[in-house]
Amino acid sequence: MTNPDPVRVRRRQIQRLAERGQRIGYALYGIAIIGFFVALISGFRSAWVTFIISCLVIGSFFLAPAIVAGYAVKAAEREDREAGR
Repeated sequence: MTNPDPVRVRRRQIQRLAERGQRIGYALYGIAIIGFFVALISGFRSAWVTFIISCLVIGSFFLAPAIVAGYAVKAAEREDREAGR
């Protein structure tokens, strides 16, 4: 029985976290868009503006590092494939 490569195991963990972060970030962006149109129809009250901005800020907090981590894992896997590892 061979032990799994600890580097690949860690990459898979990071990839899962990146996917989860992207889902959360994009979901919050979508909620912000829906909130924008609801606010547009009902009049831009300050509560709606606060809600929309909060969704965008929190979504960015999750999304930015998740995108970077996702690309990093893909690049590392591609480099391993090209090197024959």
